[in-house]
Amino acid sequence: MSQLYDITLAIHYRYQNPARSARTLLRMQPLNRPDQRLVSGLLTIDPAPATRRDWTDFFGNAICEVAHDAPTDRLTFRYSGRVERIGVPEGLDLSCPLAALGEEMAEIGDLGPGAPHHFIGASERVQPVPEITAFARAVTAPAMSALTAVRGDLAADARRVRLRPDRHGRAHRPRRGLPQPPGRLSGHQPCHHRGAARGRHPGRLRLGLSAHRAARGQAPAGRRRRHARRVRAWCGTELGWVQIDPTNDMRVGTDHVMVALGRDYADVAPVRGTLTSAGAHDTRHHVDVVPV
Repeated sequence: MSQLYDITLAIHYRYQNPARSARTLLRMQPLNRPDQRLVSGLLTIDPAPATRRDWTDFFGNAICEVAHDAPTDRLTFRYSGRVERIGVPEGLDLSCPLAALGEEMAEIGDLGPGAPHHFIGASERVQPVPEITAFARAVTAPAMSALTAVRGDLAADARRVRLRPDRHGRAHRPRRGLPQPPGRLSGHQPCHHRGAARGRHPGRLRLGLSAHRAARGQAPAGRRRRHARRVRAWCGTELGWVQIDPTNDMRVGTDHVMVALGRDYADVAPVRGTLTSAGAHDTRHHVDVVPV
């Protein structure tokens, strides 16, 4: 089973005073993978940049690097394309026991992009937090299969944590959502810190587009739109990486289009860069994911 989607992703910036120069990295093109095929696509920049370079980073994300040297009071980055999402049956739980996860990982000698070793340590926006590790241990057991433990851990997280999606671009620590006593999660946490309990599971962040219907009146009939951050958890050599939607407590299916993979939000941000400017600015994001 597969599903085709026509995708439009547009990010607009306006500056109170013209920016004299800008350097930007864009991750807006969906991934090409065995379970996802990029049929066609075009990324445009307005105004046109002085230079543009397209390349692929270590994790296989498509990067567009652009430079603007002339003053401008606006920037628009727009991606339009068609993607085929290919369904993969869930199959049996072939993951190893949670207690054996470390041993299986130690036997892997490959340090390629998919190796779990890259996703167990601290990164720019995910730092070790003892309370989160303690929480993960409290809701799992060593005898569980790794997949069962991941599902239980993230489901418990989803029940206790309310999202604050307007803050996903800030580098604050996940500790902020933890009350006393430690071990129980509540309050607000940014959604990109879901699954940050790396003391228990190797995990990486996946940024993409989710084809869930928008609220009534937000988009034309039949259109769906949402930015989506999902967790990929490594469940042993046999099963490998599993994609989980922690917000809805489910395995990721054909209604999720993958755009970028990385250790945390710094590795997958759709727009990242620097500019020379002063004064206020505003930004607008527009996403359409239309089933074909």
